[in-house]
This record gives sequence, structure tokens and C-alpha cells, in this order.
Amino acid sequence: MAAASLRAYVPTPGHLHGEARMALPLAASPRLWTSDFGLYFTARIVSMVGDAMMPVAMSVGVLGLGYGVSGVGFAMGAWMGAFALFVVFGGVFADRFHPLPQMIGADAARCVLQAGLAVYLWLGHPSLWFIVVVAVLTGIGTAMFQPGLTSLVPQVAADPQQANGVLRVSQGIATMLGPALAGFLVATTSAAWAFGVDAATFGVSGVCLMLLRVPRFETDRTASTWENLRAGWWEFRSRSWLWAVILIWWFLGVLVWGPLTPLSASSIIDAHGKAAFGYAEAAFGAGSVLGGLIAIRLRPARPLFGGGIAMFLFPLMPLMAALVPAVPLIYLGYAISGVGWAFWSVQWSTTVQTQIPEDRLNRVAAYEVAGSILAVPFGQAIAGPASVLFGVHPLLLVAAGTSVACAAALVIIPPIRRLTRVS
Repeated sequence: MAAASLRAYVPTPGHLHGEARMALPLAASPRLWTSDFGLYFTARIVSMVGDAMMPVAMSVGVLGLGYGVSGVGFAMGAWMGAFALFVVFGGVFADRFHPLPQMIGADAARCVLQAGLAVYLWLGHPSLWFIVVVAVLTGIGTAMFQPGLTSLVPQVAADPQQANGVLRVSQGIATMLGPALAGFLVATTSAAWAFGVDAATFGVSGVCLMLLRVPRFETDRTASTWENLRAGWWEFRSRSWLWAVILIWWFLGVLVWGPLTPLSASSIIDAHGKAAFGYAEAAFGAGSVLGGLIAIRLRPARPLFGGGIAMFLFPLMPLMAALVPAVPLIYLGYAISGVGWAFWSVQWSTTVQTQIPEDRLNRVAAYEVAGSILAVPFGQAIAGPASVLFGVHPLLLVAAGTSVACAAALVIIPPIRRLTRVS
């Protein structure tokens, strides 16, 4: 996604180890690590670890219940569709009042929902409609939570580029640990344990956010919700680089992001087993760590152009899922793909945060996120039927080709290519 901040990957901070633990303090200056940033960082990485488990847990759980690739697509599409429909309202409310209380409430609601699903999986055989309803409600909760993630970064960090680089590294670690943990849990116990851990991460995230102290920003509270929506839309459409990227992400949403998880899960699990899919997602996270570390140091004068070049590495992910070579090659391809994705994500997040005025950032970020993913539920919903008609592997090859074409568009379109960095 253009936002690249959804908890699953996106949609995703405190469980560092080895070299990764040493890299963050060395890569970021001491002024970054204030108490507020530390709390925000912890909330982010803990919740990311949990939610990075969700695609693996959902895919394996739904497939294990007998609902097939279509069931996975419907469940993931329900979450993404609810998120896309409500996130613009989340942005309006966050700008009108303040994102923190809204985010804490969203964490509490999602903790209860995920815990309820885990208990149902432990005790019985949930119907697909129940899973879809939980996914819809969780998506609405995420829509209330998401806009604040963008606007809080400039408030807790003096250097957004550094902060986004560190957060991208942590997200890479989370997407490495989360799927690996989920793969281990579903292979040795059940998907219910993965959902239970995910519920706990929402609780930890909410506590950290409750302890956060950030200044309030001045905003016009006399305008109606409709007027705030219109103002946010004007800010969004007035920037050609912004909506041009979102248009590109529509193609990615339908042909890549939507079908990628259910199709790659089916392909890799069939060829190499459940754990291999989780470890492949973990390899993507490992690559994201490296990409984030590079982005902390490397600051191209034209950030979206530099990020677009890095996106040429991303197609290796669907390509490896399509070809299903030996397991080490799958892991290598996923890792290289993660490098490109993470570098783009840092450039994009920093660009949005530094180009948009603070008092309108939540609304613009909400439109940006909604626009990035509105096409994803459609791609998820058609993944199952399309795989029956055309086959899993051909569709993954189409996803790889689409990824190459979209990377080319990022470096060719003038408003994206020419946009310069704001210090």
C-alpha cells in the first residue's frame, strides 16, 4: 500500500535481538529517542508483531476450516473493505479532536474482537459469516486507529526521516518475527493461539498510547464533518504527485495486493507446507529491516523517484510464489523484495508527513490510505473464483508483471519523479 503502515504488513516495535538491536541506536541520533518516541515506538512494534501474524493465521485458519481460497479472500476482503470505507471518517475525527483517545479506543475494541475469535476457534468451528463479521468490525477499528499513526510521527520525533527509517526497520523485524511465530504456532498448535497473541498486542499498544504525552494542535472545530471531508479532499486532489501514486496503487490493489496473500499461501503451502509460508513472510520482513536501515542513511533529493527505483525489487515476491522453487530461493526472493518495499515506504511516509500541513495531515493521510487500498478488497474477493478459472500460478505471474509496470510508472510520471525533498 502507498501508506505502507497498515499493521498487516503493513498491514507492522520492542522485540529486537542480535544485530538488529544494535543497529537502531547507531543509525539514529540520540535526539530521536525521547520518552514519547520510545512509547510510540513500543506501541508500534508490539502491535506490528501481532498483526503481522494475522495474514498467516487467517489464511491457515480459514483454509483449515475448509473454506478454501475464496474463504480467505472474503475474510481478508471484509477487513480491508471496512477499513477503506471508514478510514476517511477516522481522519476527520482525528483532525477535529485528537488522534490519541481515538487510537486507544480502537485498540481496546480490536483486543476484544480478536480475543473473541480466538476463544471461538478454541471451543468450536466458526462459520465463515462469523469470521467475516469479526473482520469487518476489526477493519472499522483499524480505520479509527490508522490516521493517527501518520500525524503522531512529527509530534514525537524531531526528524521524521530518521523516525520513519527506524520505524521501517522495526516493521521489518515485526514482519519477520510475526509470520515466523504464526507459522510455528499454526504448525504446532492452532490458529487460535495466533489470534490470541494478536489480541494481547492490541492491549499492550493501548497502554503505551495512554502513557504518551503529545501537544494538541489547533484546528477549526466549527466546521461540519462534511466540510472537513471536503477540505481534506481538496488538499488531496490539489497535489498531483499524491493522487498519481494512488492511481498506480489501484492497479496494484486489484492485481497484486488483493490476491497476493491467498494465492501465495495456497501456492507455497501446497508445495512446501504451512511453516514455509510463514517463514517466507518472515524473510520479507528481514529484507525490510535492511531496506529501512538503508533509508535511514540514504536521502535522495527526489524521494519518490528514488523509492520508485527501489520498487523494481518488489516483483520478486509474487514471482517466487508463482514459481515455487526450492525453499531457500523463495526466502531469498522474498527478502530482496522486502528491501525495495521498505525503502519506498520510508520515502513515501516522509514525503506525506513533510508536504502536508499538520492541521490537515490526518484527513489527507486518511484519503491517501483509503485510496491506496480501496481496490484491494475487490482483488481479494475475486482471488478465489479467478484462481479456479485461470489457476493460482498464472495469476501470481500476472501480479509480478503488474508490479514491474507500476514501478516503471513511479519513475516515469513527471509529478512523482520531479518532487523534491522538504528539509
